[in-house]
Amino acid sequence: MNMEFANREYLLLLLLIIPYILWYVMLRKKSEPTIRMADTHVFRYAPRSWRVMLMPLQMVLRIVAFTLLVIALARPQTSDSMKNETVEGIDIMMAMDVSTSMLAEDLQDLGRGIQNRLEAAKNVAAEFIVGRPNDNIGLTIFAGEAFTQCPMTIDHAALLSQLENVRTDIAARGLIEDGTAIGMGLANAVSRLKDSQAKSRVVILLTDGSNNRGDISPMTAADIARSLGIRVYTVGVGTNGTARYPLNVGGRTQYMQIPVEIDTKTLGDIARSTNGKFYRATNTKELRQIYHEIDQLEKSKIDVQLYSRHYEVYQKFALGALIALLLEVLLRITIFRRIP
Repeated sequence: MNMEFANREYLLLLLLIIPYILWYVMLRKKSEPTIRMADTHVFRYAPRSWRVMLMPLQMVLRIVAFTLLVIALARPQTSDSMKNETVEGIDIMMAMDVSTSMLAEDLQDLGRGIQNRLEAAKNVAAEFIVGRPNDNIGLTIFAGEAFTQCPMTIDHAALLSQLENVRTDIAARGLIEDGTAIGMGLANAVSRLKDSQAKSRVVILLTDGSNNRGDISPMTAADIARSLGIRVYTVGVGTNGTARYPLNVGGRTQYMQIPVEIDTKTLGDIARSTNGKFYRATNTKELRQIYHEIDQLEKSKIDVQLYSRHYEVYQKFALGALIALLLEVLLRITIFRRIP
């Protein structure tokens, strides 16, 4: 167990003890009350009372109280010793489709029933993030355009909060242009990784459609990723055939069946060209297995120095200072009480 001080500059106050001791020894005696006597020879061998011998105890208690108070102000903290460990960490950008087609309710989850695609993707992505505490992870969302919802961070609590804020109807409400700009989403994610110094950089791109918007084609974005050494894992999510899609008609929700059109060829080409892998998920269980496989594939060992959590221990020093001060005051008004 090691001890260190968060505000060590306060320890300089301990230097004030030196002038106090000098004052006590050299000058204080001159201020003591005295009695003039013709001859003190008779008192030469008189024994000193125990009160006189214990008189310096007051000074000692003041110094102890002051010392402990200064130490408390310096905020002493204890922690376990430093240790080196090998952990696994990489830089990951998650690119998630938020177009209106992601509202289709066709992903079965044993724990939650049937979910729409975006809610299922968010839940599984959150589990993936929690399972990789040592990674820098960020989030890009795209529909007809793309933007960064959360830049890469190791503050996964903030990332999860931003992921939760991704609404399932963000495109339907006109907050972002609808459509599926796969190339723009991939390019945005790649731009966040291009300056990364990590040995392993990955994009996980999830969509349920085919590219129909954006100024950058999917393969152009894939070529950029390949040139930067960034691997892209693509995930096509949605059932085969048709899917149930909610429509707001006169303030009431009605459902219609829409065809599932996923450009598996383009998604596969993106993955192959970047040395990644293409996956197809028709239910939440498969989606969860895909993220689990990516989790197993992407492991990069790095050496880090780990420190245990710091614990504040100033309380015991502050309590000791209070006890010493109260004891000094008690002695001064009782045993060492002076009569003017």
